[in-house]
Amino acid sequence: MPDVVVVGSGPNGLAAAVILAKAGLSVEVYEAEYAAGGGSRTAELTLPGYRHDVCAGAHPMALASPFFRAFDLAAHGVELLTPEASYAHPMDGGTAGIAWRDLDRTVDGLGRDGAAWRSLFGPLVPHWESIVDLAMSDMRRPPKDLLTAVRFGLRTLEQGSPLWNTRFRDDTAAALLTGVATHAIIPPRAVPAAGAGLMLGTLAHAGGWVIPRGGSQAIPDAMIAELERLGGRMRTGHRIDALGQFDDARAVVLDLAPAELLRIAGHRLPDRYIKRLRRFRYGGAACKVDFALAGPVPWQAADLDRAGTLHLVGTRDEAMAAERAVAAGQHAERPYVLTIQPGVVDSTRAPAGKHTLYTYAHVPNGSTRDISETIIGQVERFAPGFRDLILAKHVYTAAEMPAHNANYIGGDISAGAMTLRQWAFRPAPRWNPYATPLPGVYLCSASTPPGPGVHGMSGLHAARHVLRQRFGITTDPLALLRNP
Repeated sequence: MPDVVVVGSGPNGLAAAVILAKAGLSVEVYEAEYAAGGGSRTAELTLPGYRHDVCAGAHPMALASPFFRAFDLAAHGVELLTPEASYAHPMDGGTAGIAWRDLDRTVDGLGRDGAAWRSLFGPLVPHWESIVDLAMSDMRRPPKDLLTAVRFGLRTLEQGSPLWNTRFRDDTAAALLTGVATHAIIPPRAVPAAGAGLMLGTLAHAGGWVIPRGGSQAIPDAMIAELERLGGRMRTGHRIDALGQFDDARAVVLDLAPAELLRIAGHRLPDRYIKRLRRFRYGGAACKVDFALAGPVPWQAADLDRAGTLHLVGTRDEAMAAERAVAAGQHAERPYVLTIQPGVVDSTRAPAGKHTLYTYAHVPNGSTRDISETIIGQVERFAPGFRDLILAKHVYTAAEMPAHNANYIGGDISAGAMTLRQWAFRPAPRWNPYATPLPGVYLCSASTPPGPGVHGMSGLHAARHVLRQRFGITTDPLALLRNP
């Protein structure tokens, strides 16, 4: 039996595995699926030669998260491609807001709201590392850069309150910010959504939202290669049904949602902790639709063919109405649709002259509805003629999501509702959210702080506790990563 067993091969599980192997421990990773990577997998879902990202497609944190800054994906062979525009938000009538990597260029394109955009992001962009360190922390330590934390916090409170419209005079800039905040799959005028939007918006201007050449699978593949170089072992196609089979390991790290922990170890957990896990809320979900296209999307507004990610929903009010419908368990008539077009920077995703398009729409948790026609309608709204380019499509309804990733309960790709309470207290109110009541058993999934995203930080925080509590190793995990 190895020193440490990791269950689940998403970015957090692999981050923990690499750190623990770097510390000289023997590590084995078990993955239920036959392809490793969790939410960062890539597959030919539609037609041969068309490579689609199964969940995560664009990666704001690949250059920014403390884990990946130390791990250095580029040094491990991952080519990170950066679109000129990180994200865009088309509006009716053939106009759009565009978040270019260049803040000045973005400001110039927002007309009379350009100054407001600069006042919002100008003080944040130069201090993006402090913002990331704050947002990607374990939520238990005071910020190192107090001034930036205050600036970020005040802006988060503004955008997460009825004051959110006081800064803007026109619809476009307000919608551009709302589109990125709505990644949280909760009504965008909420503190967690506002915080996520401001952090992601800051990164859009600081380094950009990168797209890995060949697909998101390149990220876990690089991490697995490093794990194996260090002597670790990856086992795919091994579904774990009982935690007891690892009782001889000195530590077990679970990249699992609370529901999965209850499934494999509920009978061993104390009643109080079981009650807390059962109170953990899963949030709104996604219906994921991938398209193989005969050519690029014919966007009506200029320059949208330079954006890696687009948010299709219309005005700020429309986004709020759509997300409130989902929160109430209803399907929005015009839902929020997140779209990624990797072909703007990566020609390897489809045969020559062809393209792939990644989309998902927010739907109620557990929805069995195929809303691909609704998604096509939202794309057509801003890109007339899109339907004529479709060669094939592949649909995952929200209810089907757990079949390829058991952590996506009911199709919740955030592994837990991003409410204010669950922003910091994931999955239960505890000082150490990674340790479970079972000795040597830890959680490291997106159901722990800092939450969803391909950043590896939940794995890093969990690994720090494992090293100190189980092996008496106090070396900073980031120092371990940087050590050749």
